[in-house]
Amino acid sequence: MKEFLKYVFATVTGIVIVGIVMTILGVISLVGLAASSASTTLVQENSVFTLMLSGQLEERTQDNPFSSFMGDATETLGLDDIIDAIHKAKDNKDIKGIYIEAGLFSADTPASMHAIREALLDFKKSGKWIVAYGDTYTQGTYYICSVADKLFLNPQGMVDWHGLAAQPYFLKDLLAKFGVKYQLCKVGKYKSAPEQMTADKMSDPNREQVTAYLNGIWQVMLSDVSESRKVSVDSLNAYADRYVALSNQNDLIRMKMVDKLLYTNEVKGEIKKLLKIDKDDTINQLTLEDMANVPAKKEDGEKIAVYYAFGDIVDSETGSMLTADHSIVATEVCKDLEGLMNDDDIKAVVLRVNSPGGSAYASEQIWRAIQNLKAKKPVVVSMGGYAASGGYYISCGANYIYSEPTTITGSIGIFGMFPDFSNLLTEKLGVKFDEVKTNKFADFGTMSRPFNADEMSLLEQYIGRGYELFRKRVADGRKMSVAEVEEIAQGRVWLGTAALKNKLVDEIGSLDDAVKKAAKLAKTNKYVAVSYPEEPSWFEALTSSVDKGSYLEKSVSETMGEFYAPFVFMKNINKQNAIQARLPYYLNIK
Repeated sequence: MKEFLKYVFATVTGIVIVGIVMTILGVISLVGLAASSASTTLVQENSVFTLMLSGQLEERTQDNPFSSFMGDATETLGLDDIIDAIHKAKDNKDIKGIYIEAGLFSADTPASMHAIREALLDFKKSGKWIVAYGDTYTQGTYYICSVADKLFLNPQGMVDWHGLAAQPYFLKDLLAKFGVKYQLCKVGKYKSAPEQMTADKMSDPNREQVTAYLNGIWQVMLSDVSESRKVSVDSLNAYADRYVALSNQNDLIRMKMVDKLLYTNEVKGEIKKLLKIDKDDTINQLTLEDMANVPAKKEDGEKIAVYYAFGDIVDSETGSMLTADHSIVATEVCKDLEGLMNDDDIKAVVLRVNSPGGSAYASEQIWRAIQNLKAKKPVVVSMGGYAASGGYYISCGANYIYSEPTTITGSIGIFGMFPDFSNLLTEKLGVKFDEVKTNKFADFGTMSRPFNADEMSLLEQYIGRGYELFRKRVADGRKMSVAEVEEIAQGRVWLGTAALKNKLVDEIGSLDDAVKKAAKLAKTNKYVAVSYPEEPSWFEALTSSVDKGSYLEKSVSETMGEFYAPFVFMKNINKQNAIQARLPYYLNIK
């Protein structure tokens, strides 16, 4: 009887705990629903859009209620949200200008910073003003803020202007300490991703291509800042060589890097002058969050779908669970594209690609889905920061391709990396193996030893066929011969401007340009862009963040900083798809 009562009590306790947890989740869900149904933001006369450049920039954000609930201070900014807010500010007659405050800001790619900068330049065409202020400008925030009509700096602040550097990681020796090494099959002398696990320095071909695209990005930044600040490119290069971050603040005015040294309260005075209001009046400010609820310029017409595909390309949801970052899950994307294909209200599709690639198999499946979609309606690709390797694979078959000037693309190549744990198991852990088999390759892929020569030969043939298929997909999509593709392939990475010359893309342009082109191909003059996939509900975002452990992953990432990426790779070393079409795992540009 005593035992019976004990089990009954345990069961009741469990039910009560589950009930409490479900009640808490229900309350949180109701709060979220109330928040999501907030009323439209009413813009007062003489308002200012305040853009806080602080936090981590991503292609597109997903609400993480769990992070908010836990009081996570680190903000994630969506490129799409920022661009949309700038467009709204331009069109709204009651918004007179934009105030940018530079903080600790980290952009995902140089192309994303360029996209924000171009949107701000477009905003200025309306005749409205932009003012920027920073206690300290990082190189990225300075690049964006240089478009401002007035650029203010704290009297004790700095401008970090130093040029670009790439510092890739090499994990071969680290892996060796654990008795792990990689066996490699690859096609393309420029295909550098495997070097991070199989070498201890950059190969000559990789150094060549990194030098090319790094200098290309820097030249775009120099040209843009030079035009806005009316400072010569030679002078800007000289300032970088002098490391002006440590310069006297008054010298920065003389260099025309900033316009004036002011404290925060003094900047408010400058903005009040622009608004033509009294010193004691309050500035009507709108945050990025406020702008999300400001009605957009009313547009009617046919629907143009903008489908966001960003992150690593993985085969299934299981692959996306390896990281807290967003992934392009082939099974989900193919299903979504089929839905867009069968939706008669959608007249054309813009595929917004921001991906360094990933699984070669998944890339092929998405390519096929795009071809099916293309057979029924126009498909235009808009490339973000990356559209390389697998990212280019899924792009190459579109009707038309736009790239940012600093997009990293191309990398037409494929490789397979196979971890060899035999030394770890036999030498370091003392595991012994024995064997009986019926056929020559019955033990193919055994953990007891590395691949032998015959097995490597089979793998090389398999990888070779994958490369041939990749080249053919590019040749067919870009209307080139296989020989022409081979001249620009071999895994070589190209910057957007170079990709245009090589016929890998059709035009340099923005996402807005891609939408306009899609509407033109669909032969519609009146159109409205609709984003896909649809944002998850508040409750779905909550449960997803808990299931995926994204809050914990994000916390670890913030703690470890630049060492987080190799940590994640080591954690998931035996879970990656062996056959990859992707850029290096950590394309480290500083």
